[in-house]
Amino acid sequence: MLYPRQQVPDLSVPLVGGGQFNLAEETPENFTMVVFYRGLHCPICANYLGDLHNRLDALTEKGVSVIALSSDTEERATEAKEKWNLPNLRIGYGFSLDTAREWGLFISTSRGKTSAGVVEPDLFAEPALYLVRPNGELYFGTVQTMPFARPSFADISKALDFVIANDYPGRGEVIDHAAAAE
Repeated sequence: MLYPRQQVPDLSVPLVGGGQFNLAEETPENFTMVVFYRGLHCPICANYLGDLHNRLDALTEKGVSVIALSSDTEERATEAKEKWNLPNLRIGYGFSLDTAREWGLFISTSRGKTSAGVVEPDLFAEPALYLVRPNGELYFGTVQTMPFARPSFADISKALDFVIANDYPGRGEVIDHAAAAE
């Protein structure tokens, strides 16, 4: 489990189209938004990342850098970026399931072909969304066990206005509630 105000694990993945994403090298003014998605097989991911893509400019204006990544292969991630029309969204691929576990993600097994007509990988990570401060501390995180009911990017964008204007701290930071109560 990851806790706000604590360092997040290392994260480095190749990017569709070339290059490498390394969280430790990100230099946003306020946050890096890390969006883990299920993969090419997920039609909900297509819509979710489409919404994220449409909000990239607004997030960038708020000092937020953005990446979406999955454990998909380069070929599947490239197909998702093209098929889902995400030309401006950085798409990372090939992160290991061990890395997924370090980030607190849930792992699922394949159920075969999805409604999108794409076969699920044998094992893949379920979605999650994190906001990480430039110093590598977790600010916000949400982890899903299912593809449904994900946080709204419109709500997150609106919340960021308040968070940034008020220097609002990360919440949920208490690791040992018994010790904190003493």
